[in-house]
Amino acid sequence: MVDESTEITNSMAPVPAVEMAVQPSPVIGPKILLYSHDTFGLGNIHRTLLVAEALTGALPGAAVLIVTGSPVIHALRIPDGMDYVKLPCLDRVAAERYQPMFLSSWSDDVKRMRRDILRKAALGFDPDLVIVDKRATGVDGELLGTLAALRRLRRPPRIVLGLRDILDEPARTRRVLAKSHAFATIERYYDEVWVYGTPAVFDTVREYGFPEAVARKTVFCGYLRTGTEGCPSNGGPPRVLVTTGGGGDGSDVVEAYLEGLLGLPRRFALRTTIVFGPQMPEHRRARILERFGVMPDVDFFDFEPDLGRRYAEADVVVSMAGYSTVCELLSSGRRAVLVPRAEPVREQLIRARRFADLGYFDLIEPGELTPERLISTVLSALHRDPAPVAPVDLGGLVRVVTRARALFDGGA
Repeated sequence: MVDESTEITNSMAPVPAVEMAVQPSPVIGPKILLYSHDTFGLGNIHRTLLVAEALTGALPGAAVLIVTGSPVIHALRIPDGMDYVKLPCLDRVAAERYQPMFLSSWSDDVKRMRRDILRKAALGFDPDLVIVDKRATGVDGELLGTLAALRRLRRPPRIVLGLRDILDEPARTRRVLAKSHAFATIERYYDEVWVYGTPAVFDTVREYGFPEAVARKTVFCGYLRTGTEGCPSNGGPPRVLVTTGGGGDGSDVVEAYLEGLLGLPRRFALRTTIVFGPQMPEHRRARILERFGVMPDVDFFDFEPDLGRRYAEADVVVSMAGYSTVCELLSSGRRAVLVPRAEPVREQLIRARRFADLGYFDLIEPGELTPERLISTVLSALHRDPAPVAPVDLGGLVRVVTRARALFDGGA
């Protein structure tokens, strides 16, 4: 028989206190804004994402906001701790002339919108550090109002200009820098200039005539290691990757390679991956697939967000010579045949020649591209061990983090 009084008493006994786990407060780190004007290709936004990921990985609680005009930012992997604001797209129609990519009839409106979005995003985010990619004043000076507004804040951010190793041929670059008042802007608004390269390959300060005040602010960081590591051969046919970055002007390289491949005797077995790139014109892509799409042992892809994996799997890479491409090649240790772009700027041609002269890659000059020459150079590269050259400084991301910490600490 159950004693009801006991049952009631027991049911009213005090419940033992449950010890609640105390959740640690989230770490609040620095806020970092990165501006990438990005008008052509994928290089600028890839470089911006590499820098952003290095900073969020090394600085606990860091928050990164990217402001960019890249038409492919939505297709790229955005790591935790980052977000982006999309500017209306611009297209480079000449070396220093830009027009809206899609809203071409409203050029003035688009450029005004970009300036307004930049200013509101920067002031609303209230960053501790601003990193501007490549153009100290922004496209057509669109960043100047934002820089001035940031400097007037009660707690102004540190501001850095990040430059790839090579911008264009020295004479033209000096004229552009003078016309845009880039050096005066750097002296007035910027704390440092980070060059993502090394003077052993290209002395940016000397070649472009940096004045003493700007040279004192300049740090050569080294090239940016991408984390791509080569995979050992699987024992099958040699693997060739053909990629031209965004692909906007890469169809001639792809066609020349496939034409050369088609003419090889059957005893040459190659496994080829073609990555067109998201900006290859549809009619050029369709023409290539119509003629070469049924070739055996050739795989075609429109876009590869993780292109590093493709580099790692290749024995030889056929590519142009954009900055991000060369960093991928250096990081993976891949042999490569470079067919650089020469217009509207000569940046890729200069870079490809410098690295070819140093023994890192094979080079085919743009005016010398033929199917026979290209496929012959690929075959030679496949049968040659990588040249025993001194390693390139790939410590750029480590030094970026070091310099950012120094700026946060108020050091120099």
